[in-house]
Amino acid sequence: MRNLNTCESDSMAEKPETTLDRAQVKKAVQALQAFLKTKSSGEALLLDEKEPISLLFTFWKVPRSTQTIRIPLPHGQRTDTEEVCLFTKDEPKMTPEQSQRFYKKLLEERGVKNVSEIIPLTTLKKEYKPYEAKRRLLGNFDLFLSDDRIRRLLPSHIGKHFYERKKTPLSVNLQSKHLARDIQRVINGTSLTVTKKGCCCMARIAHSDMTADEVTENIEAAVQTVLAKLKTKGPIMKLIHLKSQTSVALPIYTSDLSHLGVLEDAKRKKAPIKKEEKKNKADNKKEKDVTLTTKQQEEEEEEIPQLVPIQTPNKKPKLEKPTRKKPMQKAAKPAAVKKVSKAQSKPTKKAGKMGQRGGRKGLKRK
Repeated sequence: MRNLNTCESDSMAEKPETTLDRAQVKKAVQALQAFLKTKSSGEALLLDEKEPISLLFTFWKVPRSTQTIRIPLPHGQRTDTEEVCLFTKDEPKMTPEQSQRFYKKLLEERGVKNVSEIIPLTTLKKEYKPYEAKRRLLGNFDLFLSDDRIRRLLPSHIGKHFYERKKTPLSVNLQSKHLARDIQRVINGTSLTVTKKGCCCMARIAHSDMTADEVTENIEAAVQTVLAKLKTKGPIMKLIHLKSQTSVALPIYTSDLSHLGVLEDAKRKKAPIKKEEKKNKADNKKEKDVTLTTKQQEEEEEEIPQLVPIQTPNKKPKLEKPTRKKPMQKAAKPAAVKKVSKAQSKPTKKAGKMGQRGGRKGLKRK
């Protein structure tokens, strides 16, 4: 297997030019098509099912950010039987049915025939709000398009299953002067979603009913577009495989180890720059320390004026008022003791009264 011819780049910002060996890619396509024909069953032949063919990209390192790359293809990778749904904006002063008729008429006037269903935004909110309705909508169509004016409103209404099945709606400018050409490019083309969760990603580029030359041209166009639009520096592509849903992955490109040398050279170039920056920082710190010490010495050499204490007039201390002592409260006696003391005191009082009366009577008699 022949590798890609890459141009060596001195800086990491430059991307190497790549070219695929067309003969080798065509051999891989023919081998895959032969495998699909042998594996096709009687049911698949009766139903006329066409299996998609995809490219599997493997990078040297995990990308730092997510990116969606639109890939225009010279030959349409979708069949004529595939259903396409379009989400549109609600026109002012129109009901959902009137908006649907308005956009159907617009597409017919512009010569667009690939769209099979038009759903306004209000209809999507009301009729497809239940979970089962969303799953039914997802299974009824193969591709979803959306007006670019409402693209940001769709995620909360279509649900997460559209993104898990990789059927996210592709935005289209319905106000474009070349509407038919733009929609045809989106339908015939494909997209590649690059995430920062791993170093592999896949894009559908053909189907089993296409000829070997058409598949080969689509592969070349897809590889060139991906390498041109990737937001990475330096050599990033490690492996490229061709596969279908039921076949093994056939390698059509393997990078040389020379790419590792380019990465190492870039690291070596960065290393002295970092050392120089560290040295400059250390020199700046030393200069700051020297200036601070000189300032401190100058301040110490200056004469410090003597501080004269200020005499404040003596104030007479305030006499503290003597606090009155509160009388001690007698402890309360228990109820039984009080009753006994009262019983004892009563007869003594009576005896005293009797004695006083007797004394007074004796004085009177005398």
